[in-house]
Amino acid sequence: MGRLLIIGCGGVAGVAIHKCCQNSKTFTEICIASRTKSKCDALKEKLEKTTDTVITTAQVDADNTEELIALIKKYQPDAVLNVALPYQDLTIMDACLACKVDYIDTANYEPEDTDDKEWRAIYEKRCKEEGFTAYFDYSWQWAYKERFEKAGLMALLGTGFDPGVTSVFTAYALKHYFDEIHTIDILDCNGGDHGYPFATNFNPEINLREVSANGSYWENGRWVETKPMEIKREYDFKGVGKKDMYLLHHEELESLALNIPGIKRIRFFMTFGQSYLNHLKCLEDVGMTSIEPIEFEGQKIVPLQFLKAVLPDPASLGPRTVGKTNIGCIFRGKKDGKDKTYYLYNICDHQECYREVGSQAISYTTGVPAMIGAMLVMQGVWNKAGVHNIEEFDPDPFMDALNRWGLPWQEDFDPVLVD
Repeated sequence: MGRLLIIGCGGVAGVAIHKCCQNSKTFTEICIASRTKSKCDALKEKLEKTTDTVITTAQVDADNTEELIALIKKYQPDAVLNVALPYQDLTIMDACLACKVDYIDTANYEPEDTDDKEWRAIYEKRCKEEGFTAYFDYSWQWAYKERFEKAGLMALLGTGFDPGVTSVFTAYALKHYFDEIHTIDILDCNGGDHGYPFATNFNPEINLREVSANGSYWENGRWVETKPMEIKREYDFKGVGKKDMYLLHHEELESLALNIPGIKRIRFFMTFGQSYLNHLKCLEDVGMTSIEPIEFEGQKIVPLQFLKAVLPDPASLGPRTVGKTNIGCIFRGKKDGKDKTYYLYNICDHQECYREVGSQAISYTTGVPAMIGAMLVMQGVWNKAGVHNIEEFDPDPFMDALNRWGLPWQEDFDPVLVD
């Protein structure tokens, strides 16, 4: 049917590429592009004899808009799937506009250099006006809305799991089970064990910045900010068991607060084991999670980037990770004037994911929705010019595709609620 350019070749990208190759009727051709072309070549060699999808590879610096434009013009894709770093969202969007091609991603923009004066001024103004201090937010990408509309192009934001599937779950719940949704609790549980004292399941730099930041939730039309890990709850997750979970700021809260009418509160909780938290606290105390450059032996280094280099590569965790994930949303609201609760979730097994695509479940649960979002855009099922979050579209085709492509969902109409 079409040609997809995939930018990135890490853990999530690897899953998305595997899934594109399973779906050759939609993705007749793909190009895998990354800063390190050898990684793309190795994946091509692994997959090309198992699929009818024609695979090519390319080297590109996704921080360089001109390089991206040159690659897009050369390859002539129908769409670009960005599974690189969130630092690179804007350069890739610029290139898509220049080349008149649709754009899809899994995570919203955040800056690599938080000391940049221009960015810092805008950030501090947003903190004051909006009331949350996370480095990542959608405003930078939403600012492209008019340009994509005028170009007749579509940018689909956040087609991972959270954000992504959790947002589709919300649209599905509103369409089929509620007249009004009043509260949403998003619960992200990783019950996996990789055997290391400390490691992160995706890019350590992004992961550690996220979990060491202030938490926040949306309530009654405003942001309520908390200290890192200040709010803790215990929940008994099906397929995993009882786990401690902590309130974090997360990107889909921002778009759901805007796009779900009548919403009163949205919270996001993620589970963490005590070993992870102990190591994180120690690393914070000695300055290893800092993003402020320091001078060492005549060179400027960022402690967090150095820590990333010495931690296990998330892509290496697949063969040794056992257990399951359980990620979903608990909704409360009204239907026909009566109170209603509803829990929609997915359970994913780490070892089953590894057997299928060579990855643990954290990458799998993000990579599969990335392929599905790209599929719906390329098929024209979701087609609306502008910049859009995933909950703005009909959820049914996406929900059907989740069942078909490896992330079956489950329902509970009488769930235990989070206080």
